[in-house]
Amino acid sequence: MDFTQKTVLITGASRGIGRACAILFAEAGARVAINYQRNRTAAEETQRMLNGDGHLIVQADVADANAVSQMVNTTVEQFGRLDILVNNAGIYEMHPIADVSYEDWQAAWQRTLNANLVGAANACYCAAQHMMAHGGGKIINITSRGAFRGEPEAPAYGASKAAMNAMSQSLAKALAPHNIIVTAVAPGWVDTDMAAGHLTEAVKAQSPLHRAATADEIARTVLFLASEGVAYITGAIVDVNGASYLRT
Repeated sequence: MDFTQKTVLITGASRGIGRACAILFAEAGARVAINYQRNRTAAEETQRMLNGDGHLIVQADVADANAVSQMVNTTVEQFGRLDILVNNAGIYEMHPIADVSYEDWQAAWQRTLNANLVGAANACYCAAQHMMAHGGGKIINITSRGAFRGEPEAPAYGASKAAMNAMSQSLAKALAPHNIIVTAVAPGWVDTDMAAGHLTEAVKAQSPLHRAATADEIARTVLFLASEGVAYITGAIVDVNGASYLRT
C-alpha cells in the first residue's frame, strides 16, 4: 500500500481511529490533513506522530456545513489535490427513550444526525466535486456495528450509522462513473480513549476473540479500502467487529 503523492483528509483525526489512520497513511507516504473540532493540542500531537513533513491541521465542526466546505477547500489549497476522504468524526450520546424528556430527545437526535450523518454527507459532496474534476478518488465512511444490532440507549447513533451505510451505497452507485470508489467500515467496540470506560469484561466477551479491536486494526482496513487495485469492492460495508455480530 503505497500512498506516495496521495493526499488524504481524515475527519476526527486528533485521536482514536482517526489518529491511527493518519499515522498509517503517513507511514505509507501520504500527505495528511488532520481535522479536529475543539482539541487542537491533540491534533498537534497527532501531527507530531506522523512520518514525513507537510501535513496539515484543519479545524472544523463537521456539523457546520460552511465549516465542512472550508475544511475541504483548505485541504485542496494546501495540497493541490484531494485523493482520499475518511469520514471518521462522530458523536455518541446516550438518550434512552424511557428516561429523557421530549426536549432532550429531540436535541440528541438533532446533534447526532448533524454530526454523524449530515456532516459526513456534506464532506462527501465537497470532496466529490474536486474528485470528479480530477479523475476520481476514494471515500471511506466509518460507520458502526450498531447500525445492524441496534443501540437501545443511543438510538440516534444507531440510526445515523445505518443511514451512513445506505448513503455510502447510494454514493457508490452515483460516483462510480466518475471513478470515485465509496465504501464503509463498520467496527464493533474499539479500544480507544473514548471507549475506555465501557470496555468491561462482558463487553469484551461479545467477541469470541475476547477483546475489543485496536484502532490500528480499523485503520489497516481503511488503508486497504483506499489502496489501488480494489475498486470492485465499491459499495461494500466491511464489518470489523471480531465476530461479535454476524450478518448474512
